[in-house]
Amino acid sequence: MKLYHCRDARSLRPLWVLEELALEYELVNLAFPPRVKHKDFLEINPLGTVPVFIEKESENENVLTESVAICQYLADKYGSGALTIKPSDKEYGQYLNWLHRSDATYTFPQTLVLRYQRFEPQERLQPQVVEDYKKWFYSRLRSLEAHLAHNDYLCANTFTIADICVSYALFLAQALKIDQPIGKNCKEYLARLSQRKAFKSALAKQSELELSF
Repeated sequence: MKLYHCRDARSLRPLWVLEELALEYELVNLAFPPRVKHKDFLEINPLGTVPVFIEKESENENVLTESVAICQYLADKYGSGALTIKPSDKEYGQYLNWLHRSDATYTFPQTLVLRYQRFEPQERLQPQVVEDYKKWFYSRLRSLEAHLAHNDYLCANTFTIADICVSYALFLAQALKIDQPIGKNCKEYLARLSQRKAFKSALAKQSELELSF
């Protein structure tokens, strides 16, 4: 197994899962953005994004480039029931909903904030886009804030990859310094999950990299 990763990028999700499952893997740390800092990386992933996860099995090679999909792949294939909810469980549907909401609803607006606040040329920065999508992000967190008022975890009172994927969006907001309006329950949830041994181990694996943003 090999994971291509940039500090604090969405590749932190599968890195955390690899640590939770205590799997053996090779970590390739890259400067951000990799498509600019590592031109040869485009040969590995034409999208120029991280993560890239590669697993070689006999004559087959699995290549995945979506952070949530990699988490689901690892948990389903190697978790032995850990970090997942079984399809027979009554909360399976909610588990899938939270899992995919993590990127489609929570991380999506943050990428626009990041791009149009920091990474576009000066003449293409868009302050109104930044403000609009910050508001989008905060409004979408209302359901999470309400859910966490009565739950320590997202589903079935157990820690799953849905928690990893959703809490990463809160972690990213903190990294981007747009977390001030985030509610108390969400902040306490992130603080609690950040104490997990595997999360600390994942952060340690990237500690020598320069900040990405």
